[in-house]
Amino acid sequence: MAWWLIVVAGLFEVGWAIGLKYTEGFTRLWPTLGTVGSMVVSVVLLGLAMKQLPIGTAYAVWTGIGAVGTAVLGIVLFGESAAIGRLVCLTLISAGIVGLKFVTPH
Repeated sequence: MAWWLIVVAGLFEVGWAIGLKYTEGFTRLWPTLGTVGSMVVSVVLLGLAMKQLPIGTAYAVWTGIGAVGTAVLGIVLFGESAAIGRLVCLTLISAGIVGLKFVTPH
């Protein structure tokens, strides 16, 4: 259950990171409310997952999912660079997330 919580928390982290772009400096009400809501849900789920997972693992997975998801959506939504070096690095982060899952005893 803790792994599902951390994955969902990471997805909400992607949501708030992308949401920041749409708030336009927190000047737009609905994107701001969605972004703040995503922040709260993400951190609450991270906290719940940390009841069972080691803090280092939970935090690394949470930030890794957030980083990879945000970068991928940056490519898709905002036309950011999809250079091979960038994609290789994102793949390495993803491999680290999967690796932590396999070496963590929960």
